[in-house]
Amino acid sequence: MTFPASRRTFALAALAAAAALTACSKKDEPPVAAGPAASAAAAKPEPLKIAFAYVGPVGDGGWTFAHDNARKALEKEFGDKIATTFVEKVPEAADAERVFNDLVGQGNKLVFGTTFGYMEPLLKVAAEHKDVKFEHATGYKTADNLRTYDSRTYEGAYLAGVIAGSMTKTNTLGVVGSIPIPEVIRNINSFTLGAQSVNPKIKTKVVWVNEWFDPPKETDAATALINGGADVLMQNTDSAAVLKTAEEKGKRAFGWDSDMKAYGPKAHLGSAVINWAPYYIQATREALDGKWATGKAWWGVKEGAIDMVSIADDVPAEVKAKVEAVKAGLKDGSFVIWKGPIIDNGGKEVLAKDALGDDAFLGGIKFFVKGVEGKVPGAGK
Repeated sequence: MTFPASRRTFALAALAAAAALTACSKKDEPPVAAGPAASAAAAKPEPLKIAFAYVGPVGDGGWTFAHDNARKALEKEFGDKIATTFVEKVPEAADAERVFNDLVGQGNKLVFGTTFGYMEPLLKVAAEHKDVKFEHATGYKTADNLRTYDSRTYEGAYLAGVIAGSMTKTNTLGVVGSIPIPEVIRNINSFTLGAQSVNPKIKTKVVWVNEWFDPPKETDAATALINGGADVLMQNTDSAAVLKTAEEKGKRAFGWDSDMKAYGPKAHLGSAVINWAPYYIQATREALDGKWATGKAWWGVKEGAIDMVSIADDVPAEVKAKVEAVKAGLKDGSFVIWKGPIIDNGGKEVLAKDALGDDAFLGGIKFFVKGVEGKVPGAGK
């Protein structure tokens, strides 16, 4: 709006007088302290501090790499509500206890230990720090403030077996085993069962390295398996050494825990991957909402924690369709991997016809199924 000259002069004078009065009155008033509501709005809540202990390096391309990718997904999901940290290459030994105590001392209130060998150290530290929530991957002992979680890696191993049994030319598969605990034995067996579902002639050789991450030993083991006639390899170790060895020697192999295609694109048949992000997000949300409780979680294809990805182009379409059908069955419960009759490699029936292996059964597997050569170390005669 445009004022005539005389009116504009009057209006400006009035505005100036009002401003002067306001300035005088504000100058004379005592300062007003911020009320409780204003203070609460100004003070942001402290983020939940979360720590991860890794058994290997974050760049291992497999197990630890998968956990760290999930940690990053956690940060993306919750933003400044949380603050995460990690320690890599923490040995499965007494030193782990020192590391967990140190993480608690740094103010972390949710701590993830990501390998089986941390079980006893975590139990001890959890007993000393009741105000901290602890999560242990692949373990079986719990406490009021210690929960266990795991992924059904045997489902990924079975899917790999379906492909391996279809692609082998020698009918001999090889597995580089890490440590002979039920988790690893279960994966070797499931890989064999998957292969036998499409090729009953399959036999599986195993070489143990007794380490989770030792690329030179993994390379030697893979070489020994290839020299023994295996033309398709899988591993339950944490590096890409097995796939690299297969690439160098003109054989085929799988990625494990993470997508390893880039490490051996010609050898790569597919990668049985773990996605820890769904579980980590749920556990963190429960901690933030005050709903966290102890227990045991075991997630697989159904929960989006296990998948077979980057299947090679030369795998026949009908084999890929079989893999997808198994995944669909695992999701809706219509397909069960461990369903009898199942015979061990000594001829003993371990699951009767139509019997289903429940989680208690799966958690205690200490035998090889028919078709796997040799004996489980430490399992007796």
